[in-house]
Amino acid sequence: MYTLSHQDKQSKARTGILHTDHGDIETPMFMPVGTKATVKSLSNQDLLDLDAQIILANTYHLHLQPGEDLIDTAGGLHKFMNWDRPILTDSGGFQVFSLGLQKEQKTKNSPPYQGGAGGGHTKLAQIDDNGVTFSSHIDGSTRRFTPESAIQIQRKLGADIIMAFDECTPDNADKVYAREALDRTHRWAEQCIAEHKKDTRHHGYQQYLFGIIQGAKHKDLRIESAKAIARMDFDGIAVGGESIGYNMEATAEILDWIYQYLPEHKPRYTMGLGHSPADFFTAIEHGIDMFDCVSPTRMARNGTLYVHPKTKKSLPLTKGELEGVQSKENVNKRSDYTINIFNSQFKEDFSPIDPNYPSPQTGGITRAYLHHLFKADELLAYKLATLHNLSFLLRLMADTRKAIAKDQFLDLKAAWVS
Repeated sequence: MYTLSHQDKQSKARTGILHTDHGDIETPMFMPVGTKATVKSLSNQDLLDLDAQIILANTYHLHLQPGEDLIDTAGGLHKFMNWDRPILTDSGGFQVFSLGLQKEQKTKNSPPYQGGAGGGHTKLAQIDDNGVTFSSHIDGSTRRFTPESAIQIQRKLGADIIMAFDECTPDNADKVYAREALDRTHRWAEQCIAEHKKDTRHHGYQQYLFGIIQGAKHKDLRIESAKAIARMDFDGIAVGGESIGYNMEATAEILDWIYQYLPEHKPRYTMGLGHSPADFFTAIEHGIDMFDCVSPTRMARNGTLYVHPKTKKSLPLTKGELEGVQSKENVNKRSDYTINIFNSQFKEDFSPIDPNYPSPQTGGITRAYLHHLFKADELLAYKLATLHNLSFLLRLMADTRKAIAKDQFLDLKAAWVS
């Protein structure tokens, strides 16, 4: 499935090609997230114009609506959404575990998934050794995912790359809880492989299965998991858990721990990473090939746009940014990569969104015009902002691949990350 093209001589960064029946994917690559079989506000033609090589869809949401059986009847996601390029589906594990408190913890320090002990959450998901029972956020109906059913659902959805069902551990998971989750994840991984092998070409093309490394922020557990998942018959290796992409200091440390155990001939995927352009450089420098994150499109719909560091440094600080950088507690609050187009400073700013890194899709759009669209609640604002953010990241990926091919990855990083 994966061909290594070039290994950067100065770092662990590498380029490669993932081969699928719906086309090849050049790596490193960011995957736009189309949770419900659509990248919000964009058409498929928009995605083609952006040269999105692969998109990601969500098993949990598509299971609830419209249901995998309907999509199966349509011939799979590619035909259902009229998309001829590769698709990856996650297993739904992250969503069911993040619905609320996972289970009754056995130790007082064991955290629930996201939000702290209690946290006012309703318990919507209950884990046992065989799977997860949860309530639909749409109608409250009781549903259940097991390793086998997660694969069966993804088989019907028909993505080119599907994910094993795992237990996504919180960033602050203690050792007792992380160990329990790790053991379940490894058992479920074997069950997913067995179920996957029953039918790997349900819609007439090959589906590839990736396993997921867990272990929270515990070095011995992460190494144990990396070794275990690498030994199993997976087509690719993912690194999961809430820490990845959410806590970048921990992400870098985890990738350092497990690098030597990752097979060179398999693609490597950090799940949920890509909130900031700087995050990509961290992952790529550690030999990672694939990334996805909902932040770029979600931020776009809220008026937050990516810009080159040179662009950001040329703009005056807003009142909020000034207060942030003057506070010792918030010294790192200012982002070098984003602007908020709602800010009044852009009302009469007729400059391009980013003169230092112009987007072919939105290069003629001024900050003033986009500011107006958002202020007027015009739907076009969401489309233009989303096009800008995805174009920005996909072009950065292309530039990164070129730099690695020339053994200049660290030079590119230096130009982007201060």
